[in-house]
Amino acid sequence: MPPTPQQRRAARHHQPVPDASAPPARGRRAKPITVDAVVDAALDVVAQEGYGALTMRRVATALETGPASLYAHVVNKDDLDELLIGRLCAEVELAEPDPDAWREQITDVCTQLRDQYLRYPGISRAALATAPTNQDTLRIAEGMLALLLAGGIAPQTAAWGIDSLMLYVNAYALEVALVSRPGGEWVVSRDELLGRFANLPDTFPQTKRYATELTSGADHERFDFTVALMLDGLARR
Repeated sequence: MPPTPQQRRAARHHQPVPDASAPPARGRRAKPITVDAVVDAALDVVAQEGYGALTMRRVATALETGPASLYAHVVNKDDLDELLIGRLCAEVELAEPDPDAWREQITDVCTQLRDQYLRYPGISRAALATAPTNQDTLRIAEGMLALLLAGGIAPQTAAWGIDSLMLYVNAYALEVALVSRPGGEWVVSRDELLGRFANLPDTFPQTKRYATELTSGADHERFDFTVALMLDGLARR
């Protein structure tokens, strides 16, 4: 019986790293297809065309091979998604937990994740509603848990807090990608939105009165505000 996708994924973590200095065997490609090569190609596709364009066939085309060649290294599209998020998580730096700086440290992790996702438009979709099993992804959860516990957050509160923070980071990055995508002309400017609010009927008194506040926020100000708000809530529990 062939191994299940779960078994293949688990086995990948225990495979020895090939010797990159060894010359390729006679008759083989100079640059053989590997898991890393597939991930590299997939990230290039997302960076240039967005996550919506990512398919196994599209990656195979980028590697100048057929889709069947990929399945010797990647189980399926879900497995590829997990590998992509794992690659991005592997680049996030985790500080040694400091009880006096845990808020700054957890904010930094969230910011690094946000910036990683924003490099590849829409890729945070791959992290939504997925239980982390990749060790690189689990490293982030482990690090965030250690930071919250160092800050005196109760274990159950810290566990759910990580989930909430990760969901927000994923959703924020996805929203930015949707707003910035080609064909997103439906997204109106702040000036136009202020004009629409000003022309609302009097049945929307608060929206008209506080239109400036409702439409304010430059760069990542709202992101910073929300993460700080969530950490305030965790600290108070």
